[in-house]
Amino acid sequence: MGKQNYGLDTSVLNKYACQIIEIAKLKVEVGIVIGGGNIFRGLQGLNKGFDRVKGDQMGMLATIINSLGLQSAIESNGGKATVLTSIGMEPIGELYSKSRAIELMKLGHIVIIAGGTGNPYFTTDSASALRAIEIEANILLKGTRVDGIYNCDPEKNKKAVMFQNLTFDKAYSDKLHIMDLTAFTLCKENNMPILVFNMNKDGNLKKIISGKKIGTIVKN
Repeated sequence: MGKQNYGLDTSVLNKYACQIIEIAKLKVEVGIVIGGGNIFRGLQGLNKGFDRVKGDQMGMLATIINSLGLQSAIESNGGKATVLTSIGMEPIGELYSKSRAIELMKLGHIVIIAGGTGNPYFTTDSASALRAIEIEANILLKGTRVDGIYNCDPEKNKKAVMFQNLTFDKAYSDKLHIMDLTAFTLCKENNMPILVFNMNKDGNLKKIISGKKIGTIVKN
């Protein structure tokens, strides 16, 4: 949502799209899972009178709106992108399957996997962990607005120290809250490394793909 209080900021969308296209041109196969908090968070619904299931369903729809926005931005900037949805929503997007996602990536499409897991009570973190494992990704990149994982909140404490490398066990014992526990456990049990980095710094994605040390990596 950029500097707005709500919704989509087209300048931010285009910045993200250009960074993603940049690495796709390097023949990197890219799958993307987007959250929906700029529009609606499922847990917010509990405070507004919605039951948890309805709130989570609304959150899933928010991720689909964001996914369509990113797809449009990628296509406008000359890239190829396809939205796959976790629930049947043709013609908005194709129904997700592992085989279809891998097929599209091999054809050079940036695959945007929308709608979370399709189930309530699971966060977008869990969806990203699940899809990364399913499509046999080499690594899960978690784009945030800070440079990596710190020993405390760097937006509140200027003396916060950033880690370059962490094990899953160390991150858990130190209660660093990288992702929700379900997502974190999925990655640990399936040996899926996580790299947390600042998506808002232009060029970071390409630097990561080029092997430069950006952000914090978490692995077994």
